Amino acid sequence: MKAPRLLTALATAAVLLAGGIACTGPQPTRIVVTTNILGDVVREIVGDQAQVSVLMKPNADPHSFAVSAREAHAMQTADLLVYNGLGLEEGVLHHVEAARSEGVPTVEVGARVEPMDYRDGDAAGLPDPHFWTDPVRVVTAVRMLTEEIVTHVDGVDADALRRRAESYAKQVGELDATVAARFAGVPEQRRVLVTNHHVFGYLAARYDLTVVGAIIPSGTTLASPSASDLASLVTAIETHRVPAIFADTAQPARLAEVLASEAGISVRVVGLYSESLSDSDGDAPTYLDMMRFNVDAIIGGLSG
Repeated sequence: MKAPRLLTALATAAVLLAGGIACTGPQPTRIVVTTNILGDVVREIVGDQAQVSVLMKPNADPHSFAVSAREAHAMQTADLLVYNGLGLEEGVLHHVEAARSEGVPTVEVGARVEPMDYRDGDAAGLPDPHFWTDPVRVVTAVRMLTEEIVTHVDGVDADALRRRAESYAKQVGELDATVAARFAGVPEQRRVLVTNHHVFGYLAARYDLTVVGAIIPSGTTLASPSASDLASLVTAIETHRVPAIFADTAQPARLAEVLASEAGISVRVVGLYSESLSDSDGDAPTYLDMMRFNVDAIIGGLSG
C-alpha cells in the first residue's frame, strides 16, 4: 500500500473508532467503476468474489453525471478504480485523478483497446471513447480487466475469475457474430446512420455502416450544434434518404424531432441505449441486452 493510501486508511479508521464503530473483521474488497456499462462487464467477471460499486446511475449521461462526496471518498479508498477514460466521464475525471494521487490502482479501459480517432466534427483527430459498440474490443477489455483484478484485488480466486471471464468473453463473441450476420442482411445503400452525437464510430467500422451525420457534431452531449451544422445535416439526410434519426434514450429527442420537421422530410426518431444501460426492469439492463436492443432498433429504423 502506498503512503497516501495508508494515511487515508488510518484517518478513516481513526474516525470510525472515534465514533464508537468497531471493526469486527476484514472488509470486503471493493472495485469502483465509473460507468454502468463497464460496471456490468466487471460484475460479470467477478461474480460474488468482490464487491463492485458503480457510480453512474441507469439512464444517465456519462458526459455529465457527477458523484457525491461519499462516492468520491469510495473512489479514493478503492482497491481498484475502473473508468472508461478518453475524456468520456467529463464530470468525474478530476476525482479519478485524485484517487490516482492517493495511490489507488486505476485502469483506463478505453485507452487499452486500440481506440479509434473521431474522423470528423468538433472532435476530429481525438480518441473516440465509445469503444463498447464494438464487441470485439469488449472481449479485449474483459481479458485485460480480468488480469488487473487478479493483480490488484486481494482474495479473489484467479482461476475461477479467469474461467468466468472466458465464459463471458465467449458470449460477447457470439453476440458479435450474430450482429455481423444481421447487419449483412441490410442493403448497402441503407446502412447509413444519423445520430444525436458521434457515438457509433466503432459500430460502423465493425459492421460496415456509414455515419453520415450527427445533430451535435461532437463526441460529447455537452456541445451544441450551429445553424450551419444543422443545415449540413439536413443535406446529408436528403442526399442519403435517411429513414431514421437515432437518439439516445437518456437525451430528449426534441432536437431530433425539430430537425426532422424543419427538413420537410419523413424521418423517424428511434431511441437507442448508446451510452448507458437501463434500470433492471428496462430494455437494456446489461451490456448484452443493450447491444441486442440497439441492433434490433437500428435495423428496424433502417428498414422503415
